[in-house]
This record gives sequence, C-alpha cells and structure tokens, in this order.
Amino acid sequence: MMLLLIGQQAWAQESASSAGTTSVYFYVVVGFVFVTALIVLRVAMIILKLLRFMVKDQARKQAEARGEIIEEPVKTNWWSKFLTQANDAVPVEEEEAIILDHNYDGIRELDNHLPPWWKGIFYVSIVFAVVYLAVYHVFGTMPLPSEEYAIEMNEAQEAALLRQANMPKSNIDETNVELVDDPALLSKGRQVFINNCAACHREDGGGGIGPNLTDEYWLHGGGIKNVFATIKHGVPEKGMISWEPLLSPTQMQNVASFVISLAGTNPDNAKDPQGEVYQSGEEVEIIDNAVDSTAVEADSLSADDAQAAL
Repeated sequence: MMLLLIGQQAWAQESASSAGTTSVYFYVVVGFVFVTALIVLRVAMIILKLLRFMVKDQARKQAEARGEIIEEPVKTNWWSKFLTQANDAVPVEEEEAIILDHNYDGIRELDNHLPPWWKGIFYVSIVFAVVYLAVYHVFGTMPLPSEEYAIEMNEAQEAALLRQANMPKSNIDETNVELVDDPALLSKGRQVFINNCAACHREDGGGGIGPNLTDEYWLHGGGIKNVFATIKHGVPEKGMISWEPLLSPTQMQNVASFVISLAGTNPDNAKDPQGEVYQSGEEVEIIDNAVDSTAVEADSLSADDAQAAL
C-alpha cells in the first residue's frame, strides 16, 4: 500500500496530458493487488484446513493404536447456534427434562421458555407505554395528534397568507374580471384546475364529488363573474374551500375562463345536471361584503336601463 501511495503521488505530478492514462494504470494496479490478496487469503485458508485435517488424522491414528475411540463432535453451523441462543430452546435430546404431565391422545407439552427476544420486545413496549403516557398525557410535553393537526393547519394558513402577501398585486375581482381566450392563459388555467380542482370535478370537468362543469346548468350562477366569485369565496357548506388565500386573482381569472371553456365538451360518464340553466349574458347578483351591492346591481342592468336609472 505504501508503494501504491508513493506511485500515486508520483503519477499525480506528471503532465496533464498523461493524467487520464496514469489514473487508469493506477486503478489496474490496485485491482491486481486486491485480487492477488484475495487469492493468497483463500490459499492460506485451504492450507490451514489441510493442516487441521492432517493433525486430527494423526491424532486419530495414535488413539486407535492405543485402543481408544475418539467421538467426533456434532457439527452445528453458526446460524443454528444463534437460533438456539436467541430462542432459549432446549436441544431435542434434552427435552425429556421439560415434558409436562399434560397428555392428550399421546400429544405431550413442553415447558419451553418464551424467547428472550420476545420478552425483550414486551418489556420495551411496557417502558414505551409508560414514557408515552407521561410525555403526552401527564406532563403535556408533546402535542396529541389532534393538537398536531391544529398546529399544522395554522402553519398552513400562515404559509398561505404569506404566499398571498408575496403574490403580485392585482385589482381583478368579481366586478371587473374578464373572460380570457388566450391559449397560453387558458393552458395556465387548465394546469391550476388539474392541480386543485380535478379531485372533485375530474380533469375533463365531468363532475365527481363536485358538479358537472361542462353542461349549461349551474348551482351558483354561470358566466365569468359568478364562476370567479365561486372560486374566490368557495362554498364551505358543500365542502368547497375559498381559493383566495391560495391563488392569485390572475390565476383565478385563468381557471375560471378555463372552466367556462369546458362548456359543451360532453365528456364520457358525466354527472347529471345540477342547478339551473344559465343563459349567456345573465349575471346572478354576487353577494360579497367587499363589493358594493348597488354597483353589482348596476352592472347587471343593460346600458339603457343604467342610463334611465341615472
């Protein structure tokens, strides 16, 4: 090994042009030395076995010359010895000492001990139970599963608020949201839909837990404004969360536009219609404390009606 290290240092000082070839030579030499060492070790083991056999054979011959009989010990491998010790098992030839008086149709019972590993696990489980009781229920050092859930939910809410604060500011809301038809924006909306909405509405919008989004029936009003408002505020009583803390206004506009683009696609095995038929151009009044109701009402009027109201 010293020679190899010295050779490696000498090779490392050669020019860069021969560095690759030198490295190959070094690994070849190391491999050759390693293989040679294995061969020498194997040969040494064979020689030792041969010497042991010769010594035992010579001892046997000398005992026979003296009229003695040498009993060969029973050979057991290391695995059998390990299992015997690990299970605290009594050898078969000594089982007479542990046979109980129970007898049923000639079937006898042995008074074997429980395996040490089993008893060790049992004792460890008792210690663990005591520590668990003290840590979680007596001293309250660690939170219970329900408390961990509440902590994680609070952390998730704080992270969502932080993400929302870091999102680019946008003035898009229910009153001025617009239907986009740019393929690039619709593609972004589709990706948001797949990541967040497909679990309830299916990737094709055919409906699952949530309603079918491809027909002309709507539970909370059709049109870009109503769809945007539904996404933004959610429908908590029906299990749909508010996506406002998780999505930017631009993302909600894109996904709302994508949802509307699904109309008429008629996917296979779509869910039955729910809600009322939505006629294009009609907007249901949006109920939002942040929106002036008079503004929404004026927005729902035609241009002539609005002029007459003024």
